[in-house]
Amino acid sequence: MELGRKQLLYLVKTTNFGVYLAEDNDPNTDEKVLLPAKQVPEGASVGDRLMVFLYKDSQDRLIATTREPMLQVNETHVLKVKQVSKIGAFLDWGLEKDLLLPYHEQTVRVKEGDEVLAALYVDKSSRLCATMKVYPYLLSNSPYGIGDSVKGRVYEKSDKLGTFVAVDDKYYGLIPAREGTTNARPGEILELRVTGVREDGKLNVSARKEAYLQIDEDAKMILGVLDEFAGVLPFDDKASPETIRREFGLSKNAFKRAVGRLLKEGSIVIDSGHIRKA
Repeated sequence: MELGRKQLLYLVKTTNFGVYLAEDNDPNTDEKVLLPAKQVPEGASVGDRLMVFLYKDSQDRLIATTREPMLQVNETHVLKVKQVSKIGAFLDWGLEKDLLLPYHEQTVRVKEGDEVLAALYVDKSSRLCATMKVYPYLLSNSPYGIGDSVKGRVYEKSDKLGTFVAVDDKYYGLIPAREGTTNARPGEILELRVTGVREDGKLNVSARKEAYLQIDEDAKMILGVLDEFAGVLPFDDKASPETIRREFGLSKNAFKRAVGRLLKEGSIVIDSGHIRKA
């Protein structure tokens, strides 16, 4: 019998408060689990096999339920925060007992009513818990290819690597740092485009349109930043990638393409290491 999983078990014994289930159809087996009376299907009798989910009750005892959980061990799902306490947040996952999301498993602090992408795991005390650190639980066998439009939920950000997203809330996706930064917070859903599929099936995605479509928006944004700097930027198109990413959220290539467009249009001039509005 496996904690956190649905499984078919034999009904081996009946009592006033429920029935006992076991892996083998043997009433004398030592390993049995209780299915409370209110969960027992009508007409069920000894020898029947029932599909149940195993978790732990408030006394930390293994117990069965015929209710359908929203996720099983090692799976991900978007769950709603029902309550926040001193030990963490409690999530609604479809069962009577709410699921604990400990503080140390939160990538951002959550509040009541929030919806979070979480994975289910068994902690060191053999209890079921949720984690927002879903990277190890995402799948790499998505049906998507280069050019496909997808939706991805941000779950973590790294200055070095980029923005991690869960495509369809279950597949691995990364907006590489070279794409520039995004202001999206963990939990936010982005409209994305698949730009690469790695050998292991993981997706590289972009929040930006294809270059020929994105360049106009980038050029308008650069003009807006120029206005904020009184029409003069203290650097030119040879600025470091870090400076460009910090000031514009763009990769250096995207920045240079947009600056080239503005130069061609006569909207800006470059002189003495500065970009000026024409």
